[in-house]
Amino acid sequence: MSAAWGKCYDPTGARWGVPTYPWKLAPDGLATRRQLRAQGLRPGGQPVAAQVMRTNRRAGTPRVAYLYHVDRALPVRPMTSRKWRALALAMLARRTCPVCRRDAGYVIPSSLGMCVPCAYPDEGSRDGIAA
Repeated sequence: MSAAWGKCYDPTGARWGVPTYPWKLAPDGLATRRQLRAQGLRPGGQPVAAQVMRTNRRAGTPRVAYLYHVDRALPVRPMTSRKWRALALAMLARRTCPVCRRDAGYVIPSSLGMCVPCAYPDEGSRDGIAA
């Protein structure tokens, strides 16, 4: 057993407080939030059952993903019409240029803070047709 693998293997939880397994070696019946979501499930308020850990060579700190019991997971709540509307308004706000107040058709880059035609007015006309 390698030293890195030994740091990440603690099935009793004595060292890390929760049962810890090396990356990709978790027992069956446990899943991460993303894995649950892919199955149409959510943790549903249950506590963390275990964790998978991988040592990070560059930073020196281990990377951790928490695991939840699949059999205790609940189905994902369906989106209501109000949630869809709120999401649509939020996306519209991200696409609206604060300078020209137009819907750019894409999310405004935070590095520019405005749509591309407003950021680079000399590059071409407003409609995207080269002058």
